[in-house]
Amino acid sequence: MNDSMIKRSPVDPKDAHILVVEDNVSNFVLIARLLAFMGVQKCEWKTTGWGVVDFANTMPRVDLVLMDLRLPHEDGYDALRQIRADERLKNTLVVVVTAHGSSAEMQRAKEAGFDGFLSKPLDADRFPEQIRQILSGTPIWDLGI
Repeated sequence: MNDSMIKRSPVDPKDAHILVVEDNVSNFVLIARLLAFMGVQKCEWKTTGWGVVDFANTMPRVDLVLMDLRLPHEDGYDALRQIRADERLKNTLVVVVTAHGSSAEMQRAKEAGFDGFLSKPLDADRFPEQIRQILSGTPIWDLGI
């Protein structure tokens, strides 16, 4: 378990500031709709890992980053390294959301310092509860199998 998960205070979804880093428009629209359905009102979108820290620092705060791994310019692992190196963002929850779900990829994500793992296609019935759990401090590592 990542230390940042242990020390964080629970965040109510309606108060959460979430950054979705996803290069596929239809995947972002699905995620945004599911987040809106559960009451999230502050959702921002970035299409690449490049410049993610600069973008996140324009937000009032970031409670959760949902990060695709396969992104143009800089992948999710590069973006995570940038986030962890930033003083303001270093303890932000960063959860993988990827179509490349495998036990090897999940293990690599754990070792890299991600706070959770969700496989695409996302399960619309389970996703809202998974996000609630993540925001309350419970890590979710789900291959969707």
